Amino acid sequence: MKISEMFDRGEFVVTAEVGPPKGFHIDELVKEAKEYLSGISAVNVTDCQSSVMRLGSLATCKVLKDAGLNPIFQLTCRDRNRIALQSDILSAALFGIDNILCLTGDHTKLGDHPGAKPVFDLDSVSLLHTVKTLESGVDLGGNELVGDAPSFAKGAVVSPCSESVDAQLAKMERKVMAGAEYFQTQAVYDSEKFIEFMEKAKQFGKPVQLGIVILKNAGMARYMNNNVAGIHVPDEMIEELKADKEKTKAGITGIEIAARIIKECKPYCQGVHIMALGWESKVPDLLKLAEI
Repeated sequence: MKISEMFDRGEFVVTAEVGPPKGFHIDELVKEAKEYLSGISAVNVTDCQSSVMRLGSLATCKVLKDAGLNPIFQLTCRDRNRIALQSDILSAALFGIDNILCLTGDHTKLGDHPGAKPVFDLDSVSLLHTVKTLESGVDLGGNELVGDAPSFAKGAVVSPCSESVDAQLAKMERKVMAGAEYFQTQAVYDSEKFIEFMEKAKQFGKPVQLGIVILKNAGMARYMNNNVAGIHVPDEMIEELKADKEKTKAGITGIEIAARIIKECKPYCQGVHIMALGWESKVPDLLKLAEI
């Protein structure tokens, strides 16, 4: 089911993210997704996240859909040219996958195959345009498709806590013009900055899901501060993670921080997107504590 339809009905849309394994056995992933994520709106499937080679997003989406879940196909421009991207988009339509999230993708030098040649024939904005073009019944070369045109809920990402808010708003506008119907944000740890961003972003009239990464420990927080663009974990949250190491190790502190952020930001967004990074089992407790 298209999550755009859920937004249109005024639902507070909850999604979570899963990462395919480095192999082709996904029984455990499917089992955990069904156990912990079956009650949410949709499940994002990452596309070789952080440029680490893994099982494909499209194949994993198909398996999750067959298992009764509602997948969101994450598609990056890093590894495919426009021919391959269009082919995968049509393949998603064939499988009945009607939610897509268009991403540029991390550079290959950041992953486990740093010598791999990146493609980047398109970027996230032109990829959105590509999906919209296919929906009109033709490909990027102007050639007509055979049969019915595909139809997707087209998503994009934005970083509301980036140092350059104006640049993020400008890119958000370009993505809306290219066809974006909903947005998921980079992880947010500054509620005030997120709220200020949303006051400016509401001019575009598109639903935005608050991005949440459950913090596992202080080291993870410091790593993101140093290495992940658009994310800043405040010092007081890092001290909170350090205060009771056993509580933090059990995931309780990270869940408490995430739930607090969701409660503060919920009136200003239309949903939440949880990036559990292997802690999918914590998602039900987080949603309960956040009163969703």
